[in-house]
Amino acid sequence: MVGPDHKYNSEKVSKFINYAMVRGQKETARGIVYKSFDLIKEKAKVEDPMEVFDTALKNTGPLMEVRSRRVGGANYQIPREVRPERRNFLSMKWIVEAARAGKGKPMAEKLADEIMNAAKNEGVAVKKRENTHKMAEANKAFAHFAW
Repeated sequence: MVGPDHKYNSEKVSKFINYAMVRGQKETARGIVYKSFDLIKEKAKVEDPMEVFDTALKNTGPLMEVRSRRVGGANYQIPREVRPERRNFLSMKWIVEAARAGKGKPMAEKLADEIMNAAKNEGVAVKKRENTHKMAEANKAFAHFAW
Protein backbone atom coordinates (compact mmCIF):
# COMPACT_ATOMS: atom_id res chain seq x y z
CA MET A 1 0.00 0.00 0.00
CA VAL A 2 1.33 3.41 -0.98
CA GLY A 3 0.84 6.39 1.32
CA PRO A 4 -0.42 9.74 0.04
CA ASP A 5 2.11 12.21 -1.38
CA HIS A 6 3.00 15.29 0.64
CA LYS A 7 1.92 18.02 -1.80
CA TYR A 8 -1.51 16.89 -3.02
CA ASN A 9 -2.25 14.36 -0.25
CA SER A 10 -3.36 11.83 -2.86
CA GLU A 11 -2.52 8.13 -3.16
CA LYS A 12 -3.12 8.30 -6.93
CA VAL A 13 -0.40 10.93 -7.33
CA SER A 14 1.91 8.86 -5.15
CA LYS A 15 1.34 5.81 -7.37
CA PHE A 16 1.83 7.95 -10.49
CA ILE A 17 5.19 9.16 -9.14
CA ASN A 18 6.20 5.51 -8.66
CA TYR A 19 5.21 4.64 -12.25
CA ALA A 20 7.14 7.66 -13.58
CA MET A 21 10.23 6.68 -11.57
CA VAL A 22 13.25 5.30 -13.43
CA ARG A 23 16.05 3.32 -11.77
CA GLY A 24 14.81 4.06 -8.24
CA GLN A 25 15.26 7.82 -8.50
CA LYS A 26 12.12 8.80 -6.64
CA GLU A 27 13.04 12.43 -5.91
CA THR A 28 13.68 13.04 -9.61
CA ALA A 29 10.34 11.42 -10.51
CA ARG A 30 8.57 13.45 -7.81
CA GLY A 31 10.10 16.66 -9.19
CA ILE A 32 9.03 15.79 -12.73
CA VAL A 33 5.44 14.98 -11.73
CA TYR A 34 5.05 18.10 -9.56
CA LYS A 35 6.57 20.30 -12.27
CA SER A 36 4.18 18.82 -14.85
CA PHE A 37 1.25 19.53 -12.48
CA ASP A 38 2.48 23.15 -12.18
CA LEU A 39 2.63 23.35 -15.98
CA ILE A 40 -0.92 21.98 -16.20
CA LYS A 41 -2.08 24.63 -13.73
CA GLU A 42 -0.35 27.29 -15.83
CA LYS A 43 -1.35 26.11 -19.34
CA ALA A 44 -4.89 24.88 -18.66
CA LYS A 45 -5.58 27.86 -16.35
CA VAL A 46 -7.12 25.71 -13.62
CA GLU A 47 -6.89 26.07 -9.86
CA ASP A 48 -6.48 22.38 -9.15
CA PRO A 49 -4.43 20.23 -11.57
CA MET A 50 -5.81 17.16 -9.74
CA GLU A 51 -9.13 17.61 -11.57
CA VAL A 52 -7.34 17.47 -14.95
CA PHE A 53 -5.31 14.45 -13.74
CA ASP A 54 -8.43 12.58 -12.56
CA THR A 55 -10.22 13.31 -15.85
CA ALA A 56 -7.17 12.05 -17.77
CA LEU A 57 -7.11 8.82 -15.74
CA LYS A 58 -10.82 8.32 -16.32
CA ASN A 59 -10.46 8.93 -20.07
CA THR A 60 -7.53 6.55 -20.53
CA GLY A 61 -8.68 3.67 -18.31
CA PRO A 62 -9.94 0.72 -20.40
CA LEU A 63 -13.21 -1.03 -19.52
CA MET A 64 -12.41 -4.21 -21.48
CA GLU A 65 -9.18 -5.93 -22.48
CA VAL A 66 -8.21 -9.20 -24.13
CA ARG A 67 -6.44 -12.02 -22.33
CA SER A 68 -4.87 -14.93 -24.13
CA ARG A 69 -6.27 -18.38 -23.37
CA ARG A 70 -5.29 -21.75 -24.80
CA VAL A 71 -8.27 -23.94 -25.71
CA GLY A 72 -7.73 -27.26 -27.50
CA GLY A 73 -4.42 -26.37 -29.15
CA ALA A 74 -5.47 -22.89 -30.27
CA ASN A 75 -4.85 -19.56 -28.55
CA TYR A 76 -7.88 -17.29 -28.31
CA GLN A 77 -7.97 -13.63 -27.35
CA ILE A 78 -10.78 -13.53 -24.82
CA PRO A 79 -12.34 -10.18 -23.89
CA ARG A 80 -12.44 -9.59 -20.12
CA GLU A 81 -13.67 -6.76 -17.96
CA VAL A 82 -10.88 -4.75 -16.30
CA ARG A 83 -10.80 -4.43 -12.51
CA PRO A 84 -10.67 -0.82 -11.19
CA GLU A 85 -7.12 -1.25 -9.78
CA ARG A 86 -5.84 -2.57 -13.10
CA ARG A 87 -7.72 0.19 -14.95
CA ASN A 88 -5.82 2.79 -12.89
CA PHE A 89 -2.53 0.98 -13.43
CA LEU A 90 -2.99 0.75 -17.20
CA SER A 91 -4.05 4.38 -17.59
CA MET A 92 -1.07 5.65 -15.55
CA LYS A 93 1.30 3.33 -17.40
CA TRP A 94 0.02 4.42 -20.82
CA ILE A 95 0.27 8.13 -19.94
CA VAL A 96 3.88 7.73 -18.73
CA GLU A 97 4.81 5.58 -21.76
CA ALA A 98 3.29 8.11 -24.16
CA ALA A 99 5.21 10.94 -22.47
CA ARG A 100 8.48 8.96 -22.61
CA ALA A 101 7.97 8.23 -26.31
CA GLY A 102 7.88 11.94 -27.17
CA LYS A 103 11.14 13.57 -28.19
CA GLY A 104 12.68 17.01 -27.95
CA LYS A 105 11.16 18.36 -24.73
CA PRO A 106 11.85 17.93 -21.02
CA MET A 107 9.94 15.03 -19.43
CA ALA A 108 7.82 17.34 -17.25
CA GLU A 109 6.52 19.16 -20.34
CA LYS A 110 5.81 15.93 -22.22
CA LEU A 111 3.99 14.52 -19.19
CA ALA A 112 1.92 17.69 -18.74
CA ASP A 113 1.01 17.70 -22.44
CA GLU A 114 0.00 14.03 -22.37
CA ILE A 115 -2.15 14.50 -19.23
CA MET A 116 -3.89 17.53 -20.74
CA ASN A 117 -4.44 15.68 -24.05
CA ALA A 118 -5.86 12.69 -22.18
CA ALA A 119 -8.20 14.98 -20.24
CA LYS A 120 -9.45 16.30 -23.60
CA ASN A 121 -9.95 12.70 -24.84
CA GLU A 122 -7.09 12.84 -27.34
CA GLY A 123 -3.44 11.79 -27.42
CA VAL A 124 -1.48 8.55 -27.50
CA ALA A 125 -2.81 7.07 -24.23
CA VAL A 126 -6.45 7.53 -25.31
CA LYS A 127 -5.61 5.97 -28.67
CA LYS A 128 -4.16 2.98 -26.82
CA ARG A 129 -7.40 2.58 -24.85
CA GLU A 130 -9.47 2.74 -28.05
CA ASN A 131 -7.27 0.07 -29.67
CA THR A 132 -7.72 -2.16 -26.61
CA HIS A 133 -11.50 -1.72 -26.81
CA LYS A 134 -11.46 -2.51 -30.54
CA MET A 135 -9.53 -5.73 -29.88
CA ALA A 136 -12.06 -6.74 -27.21
CA GLU A 137 -14.96 -5.91 -29.53
CA ALA A 138 -13.43 -7.86 -32.43
CA ASN A 139 -12.97 -10.96 -30.24
CA LYS A 140 -16.43 -10.87 -28.65
CA ALA A 141 -17.20 -14.20 -30.33
CA PHE A 142 -14.77 -15.94 -27.96
CA ALA A 143 -16.32 -14.53 -24.78
CA HIS A 144 -17.86 -17.90 -24.00
CA PHE A 145 -14.36 -19.26 -23.32
CA ALA A 146 -13.99 -16.97 -20.31
CA TRP A 147 -14.47 -18.84 -17.04
